[in-house]
Amino acid sequence: MSPPPPPLGRARKRDAQLFDPALCDTELVDVRAQFTQGRWARARSLLVGTGDDWDRRGHRVVVLAETPAATAWAREWLLAEPDSPDAATLLACAAVFSALRRKGTPEAAEQACRRAAALLPADPTPWLGLLMLSRAFGTEEEFSRHFDQVRARHREHHHAHHLMVARLAEHTPGAGHDPLHEVYDFAAWAAEESPADSPLAVLPVIAHAERYRVLAATEGRTPDGAAAHWSGRRARQVLRSAFDWWLEWEREDHPRNRVDLNFLAHAKLCEGRPAEAAALFHRIGSHATPAPWSYPDLDPHKAFLAARSAALGTA
Repeated sequence: MSPPPPPLGRARKRDAQLFDPALCDTELVDVRAQFTQGRWARARSLLVGTGDDWDRRGHRVVVLAETPAATAWAREWLLAEPDSPDAATLLACAAVFSALRRKGTPEAAEQACRRAAALLPADPTPWLGLLMLSRAFGTEEEFSRHFDQVRARHREHHHAHHLMVARLAEHTPGAGHDPLHEVYDFAAWAAEESPADSPLAVLPVIAHAERYRVLAATEGRTPDGAAAHWSGRRARQVLRSAFDWWLEWEREDHPRNRVDLNFLAHAKLCEGRPAEAAALFHRIGSHATPAPWSYPDLDPHKAFLAARSAALGTA
């Protein structure tokens, strides 16, 4: 592994960009700026160029779909190109976010996703939209069915697996600390089923963090409780395996790798290993993610900065 970059120092300008969902996709950042102004030609070129890199396509569509007036601009694009699967998928995901914000209906969003899915059957992205929709409004059966549809098209779909782990972690909230909980088994299975270089190797860490979120909400756990959650034998094994995977593979090319690094840095701090967390913070840079720093019920901005300062010794 190459040595970490120089310390971050104050990095005040970069701190202002914390929690940008685009993460380290600089091309997406540029295109999004134009898309929010109604200039969708660059968005068209971006998605055409993304091709069947499904994780990257899903990431870019979701980020664009979250922007203000995404529905209006995607609809304008679709009017210009009625048969464009890219325009239809972007419009569908924008409809999903409208429904999540209670500004649109889940029924309209579902119809839009299914129309987009019909235009490009191999694309898991419309099904990702349905998965996000059923996460908020659907039944367990609908959620599982939509996950299966995503996985049938891309077995290692990063975002979909994170959503499934978050949903499974919420099962039996009153069961307390159970090392045999189904979320751990699912995460271990998904990691084992994936190629050696797959970022899903970090999924067992995500499972522990999401389960802690649920237990903290149920039991009112303290920071000491967080340390206890990560001190079990299985948790230690999971963290060691995930950190070793990062040292060997370090998938900087994956569009959502900063999501994994944030979870792994958080877990390393909870485990009481700030030196290892510091190496991860160097790689994260300014690309923080709200989860898991908001767990349990924290201000993610303050929590991330405090955690980074503690790990880097700049507190």
